[in-house]
Amino acid sequence: MSELMAILLILSVIAVLLSGYPAALTYAGTALVFSAIGVMFMPGTFDVSFLNTAHNRLFALMIKDELMAVPLFVFMGVMLERSKVAEDLLDTMGMLFGPMRGGLGISITLVGMLLAASTGIVGATIVTMGLLSLPTMLKRNYDPSVAAGTICASGTLGQIIPPSIILILLADQLSSQYADVQREMGNFNPESFAAGELFAGALIPGLLLVLLYMLYMIYLAIFKPKLVPAIPQEERNFNKRELLWRTLTVLLPPLLLILAVLGSILSGFAPPTLSASVGAIGAIFLATTHRQLNIKILNEVMRSTLRITSMVFLIFIGAALFTATFRGYGGDILVIDMLSDLPGGKYGALFVVLLVVFLLGFIIDFIEITLVVIPIIAPVLFRMDVNPIWLAVLLAINLQTSFLTPPFGFALFYLRGVAPPEISTRAIYKGVVPYILLQLLALLIVVLWPELATWLPSKL
Repeated sequence: MSELMAILLILSVIAVLLSGYPAALTYAGTALVFSAIGVMFMPGTFDVSFLNTAHNRLFALMIKDELMAVPLFVFMGVMLERSKVAEDLLDTMGMLFGPMRGGLGISITLVGMLLAASTGIVGATIVTMGLLSLPTMLKRNYDPSVAAGTICASGTLGQIIPPSIILILLADQLSSQYADVQREMGNFNPESFAAGELFAGALIPGLLLVLLYMLYMIYLAIFKPKLVPAIPQEERNFNKRELLWRTLTVLLPPLLLILAVLGSILSGFAPPTLSASVGAIGAIFLATTHRQLNIKILNEVMRSTLRITSMVFLIFIGAALFTATFRGYGGDILVIDMLSDLPGGKYGALFVVLLVVFLLGFIIDFIEITLVVIPIIAPVLFRMDVNPIWLAVLLAINLQTSFLTPPFGFALFYLRGVAPPEISTRAIYKGVVPYILLQLLALLIVVLWPELATWLPSKL
């Protein structure tokens, strides 16, 4: 009976989410209702002691230093989005690569990579590139689907390329789960890993994804050149010396900011929280140099930061209650039994977990998957001796697809909101399909070669 209640709990959450109710309140409210049912009517099937783990978990969140990096990185990203850095990068990269077929697509991919490493705010990146680049690409006779898909996919690079909020959340969730599993297995001095190690692990797979995007654009330029034409010869009136100077002046500030933030984390010079503080100050400085900082903008940035951070931590609360209730009904035992009995050992279980996360990405937000689903399924894989950093990187790549998969892919909605009327929703959906396949290809490559995720952290 308890296993049936655990399954009903999951189905109830999905039903309420699909009705449009806010996610954080859905998880918390449904969990409290099922907890009350278990306490009042099913005392033999529900272990109320698991509810104590929820408030312990929330107290641990309040005193965890690493999570302080979340609002700081959000502030950094929102401030950079307001500082017009993206506009300068897009204009300069467009002039630099535009004369070659597929050059505008390659320039958008590179700008997406730079913005990912400096802001990590997917929505702001897609909206900015959609407003600035999409009309230009259409004017240059780019295929609408190719243009839309390239902007959406490049904007989601902020999920996998550090510094990334999702990587911080994954590090928090998986490090505690990994330590708990080691203690259960008799290791009372458990190993752990920090967000900085996960940043290092995600760096090479993130660059691999950028490379795959660029190779796809080169493929189109060679075999389907009409879809990605070059800037006409008569419009290539760029002074090479001025273009070189502009490239240096536009690229140098964000590159220095990326080096200061990522370099301090990867070198071990500073933890993510202090590096995020450096990033926030650097973003303010860049906004000042672009003359885009005043009291009104600062107030808007702080309000936006508070809104986004509050949403993340409210989901934390709902997720803690949901996970505690699910375990109270023995749901974690059900998951362990199901995954442990699969053929193929840890690779069979890993395949099922990645498939479930991919399918959930069609209907659930990446933060909800990270905070609700992963704490339930990750311990099973850790008991099978799966490397935690490798697993975290695989999950990060997998969660990135949730931005592109309809019907609830946020990247699709972001671009739809700023795209001109001649770009149909069907064209946007069609354009992201190749990039979803490329993300799955990157996922497969990292599955086959775990060293892509584990080599750099081991060296650092």
